[in-house]
Amino acid sequence: MKITIALVAIAGLAAIAPIHSTLRAEQATSRSVLDGVYTEEQAKRGDMLYGQDCASCHGPSLMGTEMAPPLTGATFMMNWNDATVGELFEKIRLGMPADDPGSLNPQQTADVLSHILKVGKFPVGQTELGTDAQALRQMKIEPLKP
Repeated sequence: MKITIALVAIAGLAAIAPIHSTLRAEQATSRSVLDGVYTEEQAKRGDMLYGQDCASCHGPSLMGTEMAPPLTGATFMMNWNDATVGELFEKIRLGMPADDPGSLNPQQTADVLSHILKVGKFPVGQTELGTDAQALRQMKIEPLKP
């Protein structure tokens, strides 16, 4: 009888384990730009960098130009909705500015990305946006809630 109970318990735990792992994985990737992933100070630093390195192509208000897409608004969200912050971070870090790709260091990239989030009216948080691309891949880009 004790062996039967032990086997049932082990089988039950084995059945629950995949569900628990799936829930933990969903929790790990459930963070988003709606959670306040940058600070006001970081966005200010990013504003200065944006003006120096990005505005000539993307426009001073981030609305895009003939040369480059918008970094805010509906078109931006259509292009980046459900992507991760890490994907956008890597796009900026490796490919921007277009006339000198890769010239921004990881901290500058995070600062510019914080400015983009601030202009997009995503909430400000208490902790600066980090530079670890792996961790940033755990944060979703999703639209503001009405």
